[in-house]
Amino acid sequence: MTAEPQTGRPPALKRLQTRAQFQAALGGTTVSKTAHFAMHCCAVGVSAPEEAVSVFPAPGIWLGAMVPKRWAKRAVTRNAIKRQVYHLGVEFAPLLKEKAHLIRLRRDFDRKHFVSASSDALKAAVRQELLDLFVQIVGPRPQKADPESKASA
Repeated sequence: MTAEPQTGRPPALKRLQTRAQFQAALGGTTVSKTAHFAMHCCAVGVSAPEEAVSVFPAPGIWLGAMVPKRWAKRAVTRNAIKRQVYHLGVEFAPLLKEKAHLIRLRRDFDRKHFVSASSDALKAAVRQELLDLFVQIVGPRPQKADPESKASA
């Protein structure tokens, strides 16, 4: 992965936005699965069969979240899951390949166990599964520098 010339930081994570982008990513290979999620990847140069132009306007790391109403009935639950996906995507972006990544919810979280649509317990369970999903393809996430350990050293 190449860094941005002005800042030296890894390139920004781009979000899948169009139907064609989501379909291209879904048509790629399934690279990782957990009990509730699946991650699909495809090369960024993929173009739709009827189009001569790539569905991805720029190279880089693309990330999308697909949370169907079938598996998350309430909008607050769907939005909470998508926020977790994009937040962890930013954390793992330096380790991801320059491809289109789509994380799809593949089954529901038990409503008897998670009564609230957006409880802390549900958010923690979603976060842990998403961490497991990312770790399966890139390894452990990068450790953030602890400012206290640098001050005492």
